[in-house]
Amino acid sequence: MKKRHSSVNAVSRTISKWGWLFMGPVVVAFVIGFVWPFVQGIYLSLCKFRLISDAQFIGLGNYTKAFSDPGFLHAFWYTALFAVVSLVIINVLAFAVAYALTQGIKGSNLFRTVFFMPNLIGGIVLGYIWSMIFDGILSRYGTSILMETKYGFWGLIILMCWQQIGYMMIIYIAGLQAVPEDMIEAARIDGASKSQTLFKVTIPNVMPSITICTFLSLTNGFKLFDQNLALTAGQPFIIQPGGTAVKTTEMLALNIYNTFYGQNAGSQGYAQAKAVIFFVLVAGLGLAQLAFTRKKEVQQ
Repeated sequence: MKKRHSSVNAVSRTISKWGWLFMGPVVVAFVIGFVWPFVQGIYLSLCKFRLISDAQFIGLGNYTKAFSDPGFLHAFWYTALFAVVSLVIINVLAFAVAYALTQGIKGSNLFRTVFFMPNLIGGIVLGYIWSMIFDGILSRYGTSILMETKYGFWGLIILMCWQQIGYMMIIYIAGLQAVPEDMIEAARIDGASKSQTLFKVTIPNVMPSITICTFLSLTNGFKLFDQNLALTAGQPFIIQPGGTAVKTTEMLALNIYNTFYGQNAGSQGYAQAKAVIFFVLVAGLGLAQLAFTRKKEVQQ
């Protein structure tokens, strides 16, 4: 026993002595690739600039302008609605498909592959594919996905669901397969119906998977960019009383991109302020969701 303790202590001392040698490159890469650009981005959001070397500090002016921008505010609420609707639909359908495929049906492995395949296609490609599909359908009724806000919204929902359901399904299948069989058997012996077993035994034990899938769905919904760009590019648009054009299907990421590259030469700092607000929003919502759903997890 003493020899075992001494060997454990020796290993601990070795790790404490040489651990930083192996962790050092990772820490340096993290600082260079994330921390420094993030800090610099916060500083630039307080400046007006075309080039970083020409940045002029102007304080919170960019943030004030962002919160009074009707296009940015519309993009915020539009993105929030999209994220909530897509989160619910994706997770309900993904769980339903995963549950069905874990009931011993024939060809379940083939179905898993087929459902997962859309996730392998890039967002830009998916956007153009579905743009042609929707235009082919809507052209029969004399309209287009670029002409109606509701078509653009539900088009993005359908695209996002088609791409993400298969990925979430895989996570749910892993969670369902990890549910203890003795708990399900005990519920059957006690006379519980399938629905009672599902809601009282299965779902509580799958909460870790629900936590992951909810987090991914929520953050992916807010961060959506390439599909939005390819499918609608923010169209159609409406003209505000002040003459400002607001793109009605433009989401937050696309709004920031268009602000940075599509407006006047001094808009880079303004776009950077939007990006900081965007980061705080997504990080805050993601952490809040994780804290909430983890409380529902069952300790096995």
